[in-house]
Amino acid sequence: MHNPQAKPAVAANSKKMVLLIVGLLVALGVIVGGGMALMSKVGEDSDQEAGGAADVAAPDLAKAEGRQWHGTLEFNGAELGVTLFGDKAPQAVASFLHLAQTDFFVDTKCHRLTTGGFDILQCGDPTGTGTGGPGYNFGPVENAPDNNVYKRGTLAMARTNKPNSHGSQFFIVYGDTTIGRDAAGGYTVMGEITSGLDAVENVAEQGTTSGAQDGEPVAPAVLGAAHFE
Repeated sequence: MHNPQAKPAVAANSKKMVLLIVGLLVALGVIVGGGMALMSKVGEDSDQEAGGAADVAAPDLAKAEGRQWHGTLEFNGAELGVTLFGDKAPQAVASFLHLAQTDFFVDTKCHRLTTGGFDILQCGDPTGTGTGGPGYNFGPVENAPDNNVYKRGTLAMARTNKPNSHGSQFFIVYGDTTIGRDAAGGYTVMGEITSGLDAVENVAEQGTTSGAQDGEPVAPAVLGAAHFE
């Protein structure tokens, strides 16, 4: 016997199934796209860093003077030798110089470590949580490598999936790492570590607090003063 209610019931169940699948896809998108999916991206988590309203303007890129800067950045009491590429990434370097000269980075901890061939240590957040910044954003991406390979010693800017979302967070590459591009492009390479990288490698060797390839480092990873000429 034909049941006139059967077809609507099937349709209703199908609709529920579609809604369930959509909901799962949305949730997956939040997990993968939100903040940062580090196996393909290096980003920042806060609304401000995502391109929200900034309290102040970013430093004038003219501050980079279109030249290279040489100096040091304290890390766990040691000194990293650093060269900044003011000639290739003037906006990022102007910002980094401003923050360094105002002791913005002093006593901030590097909050994120990745291992297993995607080898970076992310620093520059005054809150140590991945959600903080300097009160301004800037962009677009500058001086990203054409082949998407960020060589050992690279100093690069973190961002969200928006091109104008740079703030104070940056990452140190302690082993050659390939990072794919997204709609915003690659990642701004603002300089390189020329000496002392073993201090970062010592932190990386101890892994993350969770034991995962992406997380908070077990070992202290604290920045100090920076000086450039």
